[in-house]
Amino acid sequence: MRRSRIAMAIGCLLACTTAWMSTNVHAAPPAIETLVKARAESLMNQYNITGMAIAITNGRQQMFFNYGLASRATRAPVTEDTLFELGSISKTFTAALAAYAQANGKLSLSDHPGRYLPALRGTPLDRVTLADLGTHSAGGFPLQLPDDIQNDAQLMTYFRDWRPGYAPGTQRSYANPSIGLLGLIAAKSMDVSFAQAVHDTLLPGLGLAHTYLDVPADQLPLYAQGYDKQDQPVRLNPAVLADEAYGFKSSARDMLHYLQAQMGMVTVPAKLREALKATQQGYFRVGGMTQGLIWEQYGYPVALDTLVQGNSNAVALTTQPTSPLQPLDEVWINKTGATNGFGGYVAFVPSKKIGVVVLANKNYPNEARVRFAHELVQALDK
Repeated sequence: MRRSRIAMAIGCLLACTTAWMSTNVHAAPPAIETLVKARAESLMNQYNITGMAIAITNGRQQMFFNYGLASRATRAPVTEDTLFELGSISKTFTAALAAYAQANGKLSLSDHPGRYLPALRGTPLDRVTLADLGTHSAGGFPLQLPDDIQNDAQLMTYFRDWRPGYAPGTQRSYANPSIGLLGLIAAKSMDVSFAQAVHDTLLPGLGLAHTYLDVPADQLPLYAQGYDKQDQPVRLNPAVLADEAYGFKSSARDMLHYLQAQMGMVTVPAKLREALKATQQGYFRVGGMTQGLIWEQYGYPVALDTLVQGNSNAVALTTQPTSPLQPLDEVWINKTGATNGFGGYVAFVPSKKIGVVVLANKNYPNEARVRFAHELVQALDK
């Protein structure tokens, strides 16, 4: 009965749909608006999603579509400025920070962790490279840190005691600890904390004014309420390496700008542009997916089945063998992300200047997000 009432409320909220316009934003073509509305309604009804924000860039045009509520309690509608938890999409910012440190001569992705963290010198972890950390191929880290890691001292003990299960670069095991360690090292190479490096350097350089690790008090009204599988309100709890691995919050507007920066469509400092390009460099293949520095890519046009498989739990949650790179003329680049109460997906095709952002305050299956974005890009690329 409770679920039925929630579904009915969501259905009523779909009338809140907008394609918002300003000097930099264009009205969506009717066919695109119809497609987005129909798919968003379907997803929200099927997965009991309270609110969604969808943003599209096609060339230099921007289109925003907002559905439902940011919070059932406050009844605030979703807008293009509503803040959503990004989950593992956050990792792309950590990768960008590391690549930016490299562009400024602070580190090299071919370096080893012990160069920056003396406690790790001579350990098995000191045999991997920073690039291995950023491509999930260091040697078999688990998806999450053990629950008993509660502070920096325990974290360093964990890393000192870690033992690889395979040679670096030969297998891919998607892992928060490795990208978290890369973020720590990148910030240390810049002589600041990770939060300082992000908020004082990275985000301003990217032109992102509403992306945060810790949402400021004056922005809290824009912070969407997430809902878990039981439709209970939930938000991200602080944990060791959470900032580096899955802790960013952002809006559809900022994330679309971020994709445009990735495609060279907006002006960013030269060293930062160099860094963004470095994160898109391929290192190896896993099935039909090419692994970049966190970003994952596919030859474009990409078959839907290939895209769904590459973003599946089978690839994310199990160790997969790597294989040599194959040249790709055009690419689809993407990243999924989720927390207990949020689910997101971003994808872009640099050669077409097409980008799609899909954010929701509910964690729902990756396959549904991927299918939606794929259909959108196909409709745009005609």
